[in-house]
Amino acid sequence: MRRLFAPLLLSALALPLVGCDQLGIESPAAVSARKEADSKAIGGACRHAGRAIEDCYTLNKKADKAAMYAGWREMNEYMIENKLEPVLPVIPLESPKPPKPVASAPEDGEEAVDEPATTKATGNAKH
Repeated sequence: MRRLFAPLLLSALALPLVGCDQLGIESPAAVSARKEADSKAIGGACRHAGRAIEDCYTLNKKADKAAMYAGWREMNEYMIENKLEPVLPVIPLESPKPPKPVASAPEDGEEAVDEPATTKATGNAKH
């Protein structure tokens, strides 16, 4: 009796998990298809905005490059076929902050010299 009950109970508990998409759990295939579609859309949008594919790769590091290129190429063909001009972006990209200059360390045998900013700018060095 117990041997018959365990498989029956196990299958009854597993049955609701068959529709795990309804629980919000995405399958790996669905995640891959969504990422590919997103990357393709990014590529198409980059081409429509007049961006080079290399710029598109740089701006969207996490996107799939092959799908991004496919979207860019499809949009390029569409724009050529329909004689469409690129729509230039109105909102400028936020440029990353420029790197801070690194002070070079003095080499062996040299001493670090700190000149005041006024002597550098005016050329009035003390001798």
